[in-house]
Amino acid sequence: MLLALILIPLITAALVPLASRRHVRWVALLGTLAPVGLVITLLAQYDWTNPPSQTLAMSADWYPDLGVNLRLNIDGLSFALVALTALLGPICVIGSFTAIKERVRTYYGWLLVLQAAMTGVFLARDAILFYVFFEFTLVPMYVLISLFGSTNRKAAATKFFLYTFTGSIIALAGIVYVAWWNATQPGGFGAWTFEFNSLIAASQKMPLETQQWVFLALLCGFAVKVPLFPLHTWLPLAHTEAPTAGSVILAGVLLKLGTYAILVIAIPFAPQAAITFAPLIATLSLIGIVAIGLVCWVQTDVKKLVAYSSVSHLGFCMLGMFAFNHAGLQGSILYMINHGLSTGALFLMIGMMYERYHTRSMHEVGGLAAKMPIWATFMVFFSMSSVGLPGLNGFISEFLCVMGAFTAGDNWSAGRAATAGSLGPTYAVIAGTGMIIAAIYILYLVGKVCFGPLREPAGHGHHGHGHGHDAHGDDHLPADLTAREIGILVPLAVLCVALGFYPKPLMQVVEPTVRDTARLIQDTRAKMPEYDLSPMPRVTPKAASAPEARP
Repeated sequence: MLLALILIPLITAALVPLASRRHVRWVALLGTLAPVGLVITLLAQYDWTNPPSQTLAMSADWYPDLGVNLRLNIDGLSFALVALTALLGPICVIGSFTAIKERVRTYYGWLLVLQAAMTGVFLARDAILFYVFFEFTLVPMYVLISLFGSTNRKAAATKFFLYTFTGSIIALAGIVYVAWWNATQPGGFGAWTFEFNSLIAASQKMPLETQQWVFLALLCGFAVKVPLFPLHTWLPLAHTEAPTAGSVILAGVLLKLGTYAILVIAIPFAPQAAITFAPLIATLSLIGIVAIGLVCWVQTDVKKLVAYSSVSHLGFCMLGMFAFNHAGLQGSILYMINHGLSTGALFLMIGMMYERYHTRSMHEVGGLAAKMPIWATFMVFFSMSSVGLPGLNGFISEFLCVMGAFTAGDNWSAGRAATAGSLGPTYAVIAGTGMIIAAIYILYLVGKVCFGPLREPAGHGHHGHGHGHDAHGDDHLPADLTAREIGILVPLAVLCVALGFYPKPLMQVVEPTVRDTARLIQDTRAKMPEYDLSPMPRVTPKAASAPEARP
């Protein structure tokens, strides 16, 4: 079943060139709806009473002489991200019906290939297989941006490709080094293998200095994908120039490849180095939260503002992850899912506005609640979800990340390895400042675009009479949202409310990953002298009566 999640989009992508222009979109839709059915089937089979840490689903020899095997595995974290990928697939296809009028076979074919590659990243349990899927996501996204993006699409696609590809090559060197260490060191596996569990076990024996180099190499590839400040400069341009579906996939899933890889590969491969670098990573995350939040505040391009906000939001995700306690890790994983829902929906909203007005400038468009009340309602709703309004999905994620950072200090975790860490209240206070800044720029966006006097670009007066043109001028769109557009927004809105009021099912699904990661960090700290968390020896009555023992 897991192999089918990868193969069905790939097979459908191969069938897309054979379909007629009239039916190609429906073929693509079927290719994305089938994985949704498989995810629902997996959900029905999930053991909620005893969620497994890992369930090996498939293992087969691929290149045994090189130690490369076809291993697919699913756990709670990968299941949640695969479900998010499957959900956004048909939403992106349906959302592109009126936006894409040229090269439709190329567009839908590469969109399906991208879904298969992203699913493969979350299911792979062999490092080389993971890397193949991880790198292959670059090709379809490059095509989607360069062929179907805006005016500066070529530069955006090239910058995206060069940034991520360069970092990934360095990450590959780190992965190969760990495999070489495992094969050559005394007590190692004795042969080349890239299986995750074997490499994780081998890396525990590395000295701290070696782990630090491995961790930095892995971080070069994965932090670019997040993106972590200051490696974020490719993202706003790629987001702004990408087609609507490309931006939704980029924000909803593609950025999560980086956070997922750091949590599943970088930290387990070099846990001592991860603990050592945690304050640095947290500091860079805080800079991204606050500084990029201020950059969002001065944007006039709606899409660029939401693009920059992803850098700020993913800073919370990284902050919670490197708090290394239960609350922080839970919040980090929930942020991966919730950011994909709310920010993906915001890019859909902006795309619907752009189809009608052909501009994203807040100076040219505003007060749309008067002409597009349904659109404005969804826009306000998803903006509040993104900013972390209590009762919606963004709140629980930010709250847990900040609380994880707050309680990860020595003053709050003395003698408690489960919450120990190198952060503390100072990190949480600065992150809280970033939450205030986020509220400012999101409310500024909503106020400019949705409310106030109506502003429309010159030449779009006909739009006020109930009709507008799509991006190519072929079809006529009503002033407000169509039933098709409402239909792709409602599932996202329902999930935002459901996860805001009752996040327990999702927290149960990812609990094994949180528990295993926290235990790994706890066991690693116990072996590091500077993190000796053993209880203080109890003073005996005799020693207490001695004057020199009183201090």
